[in-house]
Amino acid sequence: MTNVIACIDGSKATLAVCNASVWAATQMAAPVTLLHVLDKSVYPTQLNLSGSIGLGTREHLLDEMVEIEGRRSKLALEQGKYMLEDAKTCVNKQQASVAVDTLQRHGDLIETLLEQEPNARLVVMGRQGEQHQDQPIGSHIESVIRTLKQPILVVMPEFTAPKRFIFAYDGSATAKKALARVAASPLLKGLACHLVMVSDNQTQASAELAAAADTLNGADFTVSTAVCQGEVQAALEAYQVEHSIDLMVMGAYGHSRIREFFVGSNTTRMISKSKIPLLLLR
Repeated sequence: MTNVIACIDGSKATLAVCNASVWAATQMAAPVTLLHVLDKSVYPTQLNLSGSIGLGTREHLLDEMVEIEGRRSKLALEQGKYMLEDAKTCVNKQQASVAVDTLQRHGDLIETLLEQEPNARLVVMGRQGEQHQDQPIGSHIESVIRTLKQPILVVMPEFTAPKRFIFAYDGSATAKKALARVAASPLLKGLACHLVMVSDNQTQASAELAAAADTLNGADFTVSTAVCQGEVQAALEAYQVEHSIDLMVMGAYGHSRIREFFVGSNTTRMISKSKIPLLLLR
């Protein structure tokens, strides 16, 4: 596991993905791999129109449609190569010391990320892809979160290096594992940590937060703790705004209210409403 994998597709988030990847790579002293995947469902390598109604014996029309689709895919691949070159130039201008490579695939994003995961320390994605500019989040986000085991950084259309992060803690085994990963990684070192638990049981939550804070304090983090009440998203957002926090960290798929919050449509709601980047840990 060595690379920061930056998923780019020419959307509005591409620059933010590059900026976030440079920040992460600098923090971890890791190289960046700029990844562009041309979706085979949108740009197929072969077009099967054999069952099309109404073509009959007009094979020249079929041939022409296949030729046009082939040219369209070829042009999209060529555009992707230029996009990767521009992104590489952008990364080099920001931080010349970061090693950067490019990778282009014609296929499925999830399959490609699974293929690259053994070499990945972090995957960076924009909230909305090029095909989903008018939607709250891209169609691949939830599938990527559920499929990959490596951390995923979801960024908004703009990104600036964070100074403070909020860790949404729930005391579950998943949250404790995520906390240990944060403590062991250089990614968030130097950032002030706000360890926050949403719970109606102030006494129990405070005890769990104190134990969790010890883990981070032992890794030289500066930690503040807080217990909030109410609906999870609203409570976390209110705390984030009040304390000018610019990165949220969550352990996905725990076993309490955070888990209930993440499963199904709540994942979409969380990411679509967030005004700051989210680091999701499995």
